[in-house]
Amino acid sequence: MLRTSFHPQLELRVKNRSEYPSSGTLYSVDHEKTAERLATWLASLGLVEHLEESGMLRLERDDAGAARWVDIGTGEELDEDRLLQVERLLRSHGEEPQHAVPVPLVQAAHLARVRRELLDSEWFTYDTLAELRGASVDATRFAVTRAVAEHRLLGVPTELALLVPAFQLDPSGEPRPELAGLLSPLLAAGVDPWRVWGWMTRPAALLGGLVPVDAATDPGTAADAVAAAEALARRGRV
Repeated sequence: MLRTSFHPQLELRVKNRSEYPSSGTLYSVDHEKTAERLATWLASLGLVEHLEESGMLRLERDDAGAARWVDIGTGEELDEDRLLQVERLLRSHGEEPQHAVPVPLVQAAHLARVRRELLDSEWFTYDTLAELRGASVDATRFAVTRAVAEHRLLGVPTELALLVPAFQLDPSGEPRPELAGLLSPLLAAGVDPWRVWGWMTRPAALLGGLVPVDAATDPGTAADAVAAAEALARRGRV
């Protein structure tokens, strides 16, 4: 049995093809309809690309444009039984299966998209920030580590390096003091650094669509930005 994890709260368990009676490679009209229905539904939720990027399922189209779903782990096309099992699992959230949405998977896909957008923005490593500051890498690492520990600077850990998002730095590479009132409560509350980065640099509902980093620099909205950050910190999430 193949066990594929969509999300810590959503796991897909589908039988391997060998566990089903052999049905050959020609699929029925019902199979084609199921494959297309699943493709249309998941595309409307923006999840088709996420499924492939996560190494789960890949949507392909044949020469006639018909949808076919492939198990990325085995390279095999999902037959009718496996397609229905996947669909039942994804629609198992909520009281009305026909209208259900796989919320954990949607959330995971959204976070993945946000992270890609953030990584496309400007950020620094110890080396590049040291160059901007005109300081040694060791001195920069020490200063950044201290500022992060004091919740004056947002550091985003990755597998390769600690990233320092550029939005929070002045032209000389020092923390912008006008952002302290927003970053400090969020970081002190232990909010995930990726979420802090995203919230600070994207339109926020609590600010009527204003971007927090911009609102913090406007005397007319600075107090509101701080209040919004404190409210989110109390909730412990963004």
